[in-house]
Amino acid sequence: FSDIQETDMKYMITWHERPMGSAAEYEALQKRIMAVFKEWKIPETVKVHHFLVRAGDWGGFMLVETDDFAAMHKMTTTWAAFEFRVDPVLDIQDAVAAQLEAMAWRDSIPSD
Repeated sequence: FSDIQETDMKYMITWHERPMGSAAEYEALQKRIMAVFKEWKIPETVKVHHFLVRAGDWGGFMLVETDDFAAMHKMTTTWAAFEFRVDPVLDIQDAVAAQLEAMAWRDSIPSD
């Protein structure tokens, strides 16, 4: 397991398109989303590891790394047509190392 401590947090951002009105309104919104996307830039303080879209759906996933949570809030606020969920995540080797450390500490406490 790695002894390297990362200072930036990783987050999995998941998004789904908000429910819309008529088909014509939906089509107009898709055009607006594409126009905004062409101009949008990922903040310099956010490193993107994966940027994925669910096939056949207006939504997807983005794995990012940052210590600038305000930049992530700005990113999700930019896209009013979507509902977002932001979950902090760990690489498996870091999660397992933390779990083993916690278990060893817990096991060091005498049981009654």
